[in-house]
Amino acid sequence: MTADVHARIDERSLSKLKWRCRRGLLENDLFIERFFGKYEDRLTFFQAEGLRQLMDLADNDLLDLLLARKEPEGELARPDVLEVLGLLRTPH
Repeated sequence: MTADVHARIDERSLSKLKWRCRRGLLENDLFIERFFGKYEDRLTFFQAEGLRQLMDLADNDLLDLLLARKEPEGELARPDVLEVLGLLRTPH
Protein backbone atom coordinates (compact mmCIF):
# COMPACT_ATOMS: atom_id res chain seq x y z
CA MET A 1 0.00 0.00 0.00
CA THR A 2 1.16 3.49 -0.74
CA ALA A 3 2.28 5.89 1.98
CA ASP A 4 -0.44 8.35 0.92
CA VAL A 5 -3.65 6.71 2.10
CA HIS A 6 -5.68 9.43 0.36
CA ALA A 7 -4.29 8.48 -3.04
CA ARG A 8 -6.71 6.74 -5.36
CA ILE A 9 -6.48 2.98 -5.62
CA ASP A 10 -5.38 1.46 -8.91
CA GLU A 11 -7.48 -0.75 -11.19
CA ARG A 12 -6.00 -4.01 -9.90
CA SER A 13 -6.67 -3.04 -6.27
CA LEU A 14 -10.19 -1.97 -7.20
CA SER A 15 -10.86 -5.28 -8.93
CA LYS A 16 -9.63 -7.25 -5.90
CA LEU A 17 -11.69 -5.08 -3.56
CA LYS A 18 -14.85 -5.60 -5.62
CA TRP A 19 -14.29 -9.35 -5.48
CA ARG A 20 -13.81 -9.15 -1.71
CA CYS A 21 -17.07 -7.22 -1.34
CA ARG A 22 -19.33 -9.90 -2.78
CA ARG A 23 -21.87 -10.78 -0.11
CA GLY A 24 -24.42 -13.48 0.64
CA LEU A 25 -27.31 -11.11 1.31
CA LEU A 26 -28.86 -9.32 -1.65
CA GLU A 27 -29.54 -6.26 0.52
CA ASN A 28 -25.84 -5.86 1.28
CA ASP A 29 -24.95 -6.36 -2.37
CA LEU A 30 -27.33 -3.57 -3.36
CA PHE A 31 -25.67 -1.11 -0.98
CA ILE A 32 -22.21 -2.13 -2.18
CA GLU A 33 -23.17 -2.04 -5.87
CA ARG A 34 -24.56 1.49 -5.46
CA PHE A 35 -21.39 2.52 -3.58
CA PHE A 36 -19.09 1.30 -6.36
CA GLY A 37 -21.30 2.84 -9.01
CA LYS A 38 -20.96 6.21 -7.34
CA TYR A 39 -17.42 6.19 -5.90
CA GLU A 40 -15.23 3.61 -7.66
CA ASP A 41 -13.53 6.17 -9.89
CA ARG A 42 -12.33 8.16 -6.87
CA LEU A 43 -11.94 5.52 -4.16
CA THR A 44 -8.89 6.09 -1.97
CA PHE A 45 -6.68 3.62 -0.12
CA PHE A 46 -8.10 5.05 3.13
CA GLN A 47 -11.66 4.31 2.05
CA ALA A 48 -10.71 0.91 0.63
CA GLU A 49 -9.28 -0.12 3.99
CA GLY A 50 -12.46 0.98 5.75
CA LEU A 51 -14.49 -1.07 3.30
CA ARG A 52 -12.25 -4.11 3.88
CA GLN A 53 -12.88 -3.81 7.62
CA LEU A 54 -16.63 -3.79 7.03
CA MET A 55 -16.37 -6.84 4.78
CA ASP A 56 -14.93 -8.83 7.69
CA LEU A 57 -18.35 -8.63 9.36
CA ALA A 58 -21.07 -11.25 9.12
CA ASP A 59 -23.78 -10.35 6.61
CA ASN A 60 -26.42 -9.57 9.23
CA ASP A 61 -24.05 -7.39 11.25
CA LEU A 62 -23.09 -5.50 8.10
CA LEU A 63 -26.73 -4.98 7.19
CA ASP A 64 -27.47 -3.60 10.66
CA LEU A 65 -24.73 -1.01 10.14
CA LEU A 66 -25.83 -0.17 6.61
CA LEU A 67 -29.42 0.38 7.76
CA ALA A 68 -28.19 2.42 10.77
CA ARG A 69 -29.77 -0.02 13.21
CA LYS A 70 -26.38 -0.05 14.90
CA GLU A 71 -23.23 2.06 14.88
CA PRO A 72 -19.65 0.76 14.76
CA GLU A 73 -18.21 -0.03 18.17
CA GLY A 74 -14.80 -0.87 19.56
CA GLU A 75 -12.08 -1.50 17.00
CA LEU A 76 -14.56 -0.93 14.18
CA ALA A 77 -15.23 2.68 15.26
CA ARG A 78 -12.29 4.05 13.29
CA PRO A 79 -12.13 6.99 10.88
CA ASP A 80 -11.83 4.95 7.66
CA VAL A 81 -14.77 2.71 8.55
CA LEU A 82 -16.93 5.65 9.63
CA GLU A 83 -16.20 7.53 6.40
CA VAL A 84 -17.05 4.58 4.16
CA LEU A 85 -20.12 3.69 6.19
CA GLY A 86 -21.37 7.25 5.71
CA LEU A 87 -20.86 6.91 1.95
CA LEU A 88 -22.57 3.52 1.89
CA ARG A 89 -25.58 4.92 3.75
CA THR A 90 -25.94 7.91 1.42
CA PRO A 91 -28.98 7.46 -0.82
CA HIS A 92 -28.72 7.88 -4.59
